[in-house]
Order: sequence, then C-alpha cells, then structure tokens
Amino acid sequence: MRREFDSRYSHMIKKIKGKYVVLSETTGRSFGTYQRLKEAKKRLAQIEFFKHVKARGIKLRGRK
Repeated sequence: MRREFDSRYSHMIKKIKGKYVVLSETTGRSFGTYQRLKEAKKRLAQIEFFKHVKARGIKLRGRK
C-alpha cells in the first residue's frame, strides 16, 4: 500500500532549491515546504485523508 501511495502522488512533491514542496494537483498551490521527503509525504497523506473525509461527508469527533 505504501508504494502505491508513493507512486500515485509523487508528482505532487517537487524538490525546489534543496527542499521538498507539496503542491496542489489542480492549482499548483503550495501546501508547505519541508527539509525531508518523509515529512513532505506525511503532509501529503494528511491532505489526501481530509480531502476524502470531506468528500464523503464524514463527521470527525470534536468538530461541530
């Protein structure tokens, strides 16, 4: 599963000036700059998780 995630979303992480930048798939907007690829992948996983939660209308605990 991990390799599937890496290959599917690798185009959304770019190395710019020695740092890893997480970019929007559609708009190119930056979602953060990270020193390590592992940190960029973690942030991208968070973005994808919440994107799918929102699309399915799932309510998370602690949210109104």
